[in-house]
Amino acid sequence: MNEQEKDERIKETGQMTLEENGQKHRIHLLTIIGEVEGHECLAANLKSTKYEHVLPQLAALEDDKNMDGMLILINTVGGDVEAGLAISEMIASMSMPTVSLVLGGSHSIGVPLAVSADYSFIVPTATMMIHPVRMNGTVIGVRQSYDYFKKIQDRITGFIRSHSRISEERLLELMMDTETLTRDVGSILVGQEAVEEGLIDQAGGIREALAHLHMMIEIEKQV
Repeated sequence: MNEQEKDERIKETGQMTLEENGQKHRIHLLTIIGEVEGHECLAANLKSTKYEHVLPQLAALEDDKNMDGMLILINTVGGDVEAGLAISEMIASMSMPTVSLVLGGSHSIGVPLAVSADYSFIVPTATMMIHPVRMNGTVIGVRQSYDYFKKIQDRITGFIRSHSRISEERLLELMMDTETLTRDVGSILVGQEAVEEGLIDQAGGIREALAHLHMMIEIEKQV
């Protein structure tokens, strides 16, 4: 692939292959930015990550025997719950080593996306917002609606808990906090706080994230 093709790929998908490193590892770079788009298209002027683009790409990567690992860069305000969980489950089930790096923010459904990798990093100034699930549109005020909301919430918290070190009790406590956000329920964790709470594995930037991924790839090759 020539430079022009690489530039076009980055422009269209936010993805590229990192392969000019001393270890000669082939690493796929995936970016999750803006809002995670679901079944409805967002406005053209909004930055978004389209799950119908990401899912086939992840399947192709899993089937590519020449790909050694994947680095996921995350800066998202959240978005569609079903789409975000689908991407998270795909990343978590991949056989190659994966590392995520939170830059800027990883809010709402961005939390399961951040913890879906084998190892996670966050830069000191990045934030993670944890809050209960929200729904748009008309909601019928019956018991069935409550049960449906609870099932969605349980799926999100269950995924986060099984892919991080945070306890369910602490996760729910952060999610239901009424003192942090002035007009909302939930919590904001900044950089090292996310590590101390057990959501993210380590504070660091691109250098640390790539170094750790290269190490994981070398260990994988020795097995």
